[in-house]
Amino acid sequence: MDKRGDRRKRSKRDGRAKRAASETREGGRFARWMKRLFLWGGAIGALGLLFLAIAVIFAARSLPSFYQLKATQNAQTIVVRARDGTEIVELGPSYGKWLSSNEIPEVMKDAMIAVEDRRFYSHPGVDPYGLGRALYTAATDDRRVSATSTITQQLARNVFLNSNRTLDRKLREGVLALALEWKFSKQQILELYLNKVYFGGGAYGIDSASRKFFSHPGTDLSVAEAAIIAGLVKAPSRYSPTADVDAAVGRAGVVLRLMEEQGYITPAQASVDVSNVKLKEEPGQNSVRYFTDWALPQLDLLLPETFEPIEVWTTLDPGMQAAATAAIKANSPTGAQGALVSLDRDGAILALVGGTDYVETNYNRATSALRQPGSAWKLFVYLAALEAGYTPDDRVVDTPVTIGGWSPRNSSGRNIGETNLRTAFAYSINTVAAQLGNEVGFGTVASMARRFGITTPITTYPSMVLGSNETRLIDMTRAFAAISAGGNSVEPYGIVKVTTADGELLYRHEQRRAAQLIPDYVTAGITDLLQTGVQTGTGRAAQIGRPVAGKTGTTSSNKDGYFVGFSSGITTGVWMGRDDNRAVSGLQGGRAPAQAFAAYMRYAVKDRPVEEFVTELKLPEWQLEPDDEYLFGDPDDYYYIDEQGNLIEPGRGEGPVEQNPYPADPNAPPSQDGTTPRPPAPPPTRRVPPPPGSQDRAVDGAPQAVGDDFLDRALGRGGEPRSQPAPTPTPR
Repeated sequence: MDKRGDRRKRSKRDGRAKRAASETREGGRFARWMKRLFLWGGAIGALGLLFLAIAVIFAARSLPSFYQLKATQNAQTIVVRARDGTEIVELGPSYGKWLSSNEIPEVMKDAMIAVEDRRFYSHPGVDPYGLGRALYTAATDDRRVSATSTITQQLARNVFLNSNRTLDRKLREGVLALALEWKFSKQQILELYLNKVYFGGGAYGIDSASRKFFSHPGTDLSVAEAAIIAGLVKAPSRYSPTADVDAAVGRAGVVLRLMEEQGYITPAQASVDVSNVKLKEEPGQNSVRYFTDWALPQLDLLLPETFEPIEVWTTLDPGMQAAATAAIKANSPTGAQGALVSLDRDGAILALVGGTDYVETNYNRATSALRQPGSAWKLFVYLAALEAGYTPDDRVVDTPVTIGGWSPRNSSGRNIGETNLRTAFAYSINTVAAQLGNEVGFGTVASMARRFGITTPITTYPSMVLGSNETRLIDMTRAFAAISAGGNSVEPYGIVKVTTADGELLYRHEQRRAAQLIPDYVTAGITDLLQTGVQTGTGRAAQIGRPVAGKTGTTSSNKDGYFVGFSSGITTGVWMGRDDNRAVSGLQGGRAPAQAFAAYMRYAVKDRPVEEFVTELKLPEWQLEPDDEYLFGDPDDYYYIDEQGNLIEPGRGEGPVEQNPYPADPNAPPSQDGTTPRPPAPPPTRRVPPPPGSQDRAVDGAPQAVGDDFLDRALGRGGEPRSQPAPTPTPR
């Protein structure tokens, strides 16, 4: 028993000894691993720091100098000016005046540091404490790392990098931040940052932001204004005072609280009422943007590639633009949109409104929308008819008509029978327009529209005479402007010249030579019709107390309303309707569009002299009646033909001799001079100019007889000549 007990005791001692030895060996192994870990970790860390130091050194050496960074701008600034030289809008980035560190208000520096980087003066470009806290928050709350960028990192990102949220970009951002801190002082970094950071609305730097939002330089910022600007950096579009005043004021309150907590301002300063800050009214952010959206893309074609700031001098008249905007807003039916284009006699755009509110919808209905012009399209129908020989006084018949299975009807639902062309146009009689289009040819009408600048596709179905083809308002206005210009072509333009900020001329508009589109008598005729349409026809609502010529247009189911007209050299087109092409109750071209036209034109022409229209027809020779012909050249150069078509030879050497084939009446009482009266002379004979070379030269001052071959040609006869002897003059 004792031996067995001793063995058990020895066994226990041996087990404890083995376990102790094992624990000793494991403890030594752990210590060795920990030692190795520290050694390897330290080596790797030292190597990483070495690589980081090398990267920072190389980055610092490659950085531009402080003065080079001051001169760097990221994009082009475009200042748009009206025709009187006033600034109407500034587009692109605006950098304002560069403020040195001494010029920047101390309250502005404090506000920016308080809200963006409270340990700015103590970290080397990257804030280890802030980074560690962000990593811990992300690990415990399962969120992404955020709000870790210092002011120096933001400067590096804004100047050298983009805003991609990638690990590679963050690493490069950190290296560049350390390099910036290595190369520049804290004051230089803060100066660069405050002059380059984006504050929204195109404003880069505090001076630009101060001028944009508060109308004064950045050197005069108050505590409340500095808080508003500092609060913009986090989200410029969300906290911009011009976009959301309440959001800007709320964010500024957060900045003031942080400034108070960090000891930059007193509680009294922190309690300032930010809502009392006077904000600058934002000009040019509504209807004028319709014009700039149309005009400025043309710079790509007008200018060589340039990145320097430029000033664009335009044709826009600020007063007319405001009047046009007010006219469209006041007269557009509820739920409908409106557009207006106004051209000067040379094509300069004086006003352009593409909708009732640019902020709500920036779609430009004046230059982009394709809508049916309705009866305003009849301009081209009647132009083709007048060119084909019609006159405003010609008789036409308003009667039901069917053309190719299409039967137009008048808006009144009735027909008035025989009338004249002027009345048919003034009251926009559809059946007459259809007959005219069918007579001159629908292709001819389409060609006339093309001649006057319509660029959209045109179908030649019979219904096209009533404006079934879609077109743009600016093109229709251009066509009417050509009538106002005496039948000469007009090219709309909006840019007069482009200069650099220093005044160097980069581009100047050169007026193109106008082409005569129609003869003068056609211009006079269509002006007569257009003026009557306003005086007594469907466009009476467009009267403004001086001569106006124009045409209304209304599409089926009242989906579109048109009025285009001109007075005193200004041509204006107005369209109204819904974007979804649904009917608008009560919409007619002679109502809301004509009223908007009148409201605008009263202002537009107020400083211009009254101009009467030229409507007197001077018809071409081929269209004149015999008693209306004009005598061109020497009467001896013409051959005279009586009413039977027989040639009347002129007297030899005395020019044409008056011929009277009717004998004197012997029973007639004598005249006061004692001679026997004769019956009235026959109607004037038609003069036919001879073809070149057909008349023999005179011999001894007397013209030779005319050849028979000429008579055949002149009288349309063939074969042997059948001339009759000239009638014998009545004895005196």
